[in-house]
Amino acid sequence: MTKAQMTDQGCGARTRVMVAAVGSAAALGGAFVFQSLGYAPCHLCILERWPHAAAVVIGLAILALRLPMVTALLGALAALTTAGIGIYHSLVERHIIAGPDSCTAAKPAQMSAADLLAQIQNTPLVRCDDIAWSFLGVTMPNLNVVLSLILAAIWVSAFVKARKTA
Repeated sequence: MTKAQMTDQGCGARTRVMVAAVGSAAALGGAFVFQSLGYAPCHLCILERWPHAAAVVIGLAILALRLPMVTALLGALAALTTAGIGIYHSLVERHIIAGPDSCTAAKPAQMSAADLLAQIQNTPLVRCDDIAWSFLGVTMPNLNVVLSLILAAIWVSAFVKARKTA
């Protein structure tokens, strides 16, 4: 194998890392655009952002510091983490499972008047169990899950590509 062929194959893995990192940066950018349009994020929305930020940092570190491609698996883990949070958030906003007490509401019939008043006073303005935006039944957490699973596959493919060329 020539040096040029080896460089091309190695570049494929790093290009995939760049695509995955840019994908997470785009997801963050999209979240901030929606926020600027008046769709305030709930607690779970904020939690979904952190793994994307970690994936961007991991991608930049791999590219800038020429880290071993095994670190791409950390990017995959970050993408799978935000996908997991997105699945949980999707189930909460569709009232399939109960969400965290900090951003969801219990049914008033199940609460005393004092507990209901305390909840009203302590519940944030943006609740996790409300669908803030949807298009054809697809919500923002749903989109995050799909994008994050695609990004996880890209991270893993970068690792596999690097292993094949090593």
